[in-house]
Amino acid sequence: MEAIAAAVQMRSDSDKERNLETAARLIGAAAIKGANLVALPETFNWRGTRAAQARAAEDLSGPTLQLMAQLARQHRIWLLAGSITERIAGDDSHAYNTSVLIDPEGVSVARYRKIHLFDVELTGRVVTRESDLKRPGREVVCAATELGPLGLSICYDLRFPELFRQLATLGAEIITLPSAFTYPTGQAHWEVLVRARAIENQAFVIAPGQYGMNSYGYQEYGNSMIVDPWGRVLARASTEHEEIVMAPLDRAEMERVRRELPALKNRRL
Repeated sequence: MEAIAAAVQMRSDSDKERNLETAARLIGAAAIKGANLVALPETFNWRGTRAAQARAAEDLSGPTLQLMAQLARQHRIWLLAGSITERIAGDDSHAYNTSVLIDPEGVSVARYRKIHLFDVELTGRVVTRESDLKRPGREVVCAATELGPLGLSICYDLRFPELFRQLATLGAEIITLPSAFTYPTGQAHWEVLVRARAIENQAFVIAPGQYGMNSYGYQEYGNSMIVDPWGRVLARASTEHEEIVMAPLDRAEMERVRRELPALKNRRL
């Protein structure tokens, strides 16, 4: 089955109910346009303060993923629930940043907990320590789907090519990258890194993002993208608006690229 991918760009805040209503509306719109693989951005359901995290965190059986499963069934799509704040039993001060892939039957077939946490200080612009609130995951995740093997990653993972090479070694042909990239780092590095990860691993990269001013007082880059294995940008959103961008993922083209430029086979480890 050929994948018709949609990357959903949105601006989430601390109003979880409104965020979920927005996500549901955009998922439905993408499905109506013909998408059979819809990807939401990082922390699509809630973005709020440190003090509110414990209340906002959910189990993987919680209401957010119940709704996502219902929508996947309703629209008969593969749905990437970008990421949610996953509750850790016995730890009210930390959570996981977790991406979940749901099949058209509404079954969660893969979950990925963000491995690389965003601890940076861009003087005068952004200061953040994701590790103050989150625990890192430890598992590299690639799921078998009828659209092709699909590898999962989240946002800051983009800067660590070894993760993507492991996904390629596991067979990934499609890689999802739900994100909330800051504007300064996005403007400098987002496109070149997304395209590089696609080129290096000869895989499609679907990178839905957050845009606009966030709950933490800094701006996010948007520019959600879908990139093919040759590094071509098949679809791109703006930096300023809620959008859905879509593109077909031509598996024959991926096979041609891998056959004519067999970089994955030519590796010397």
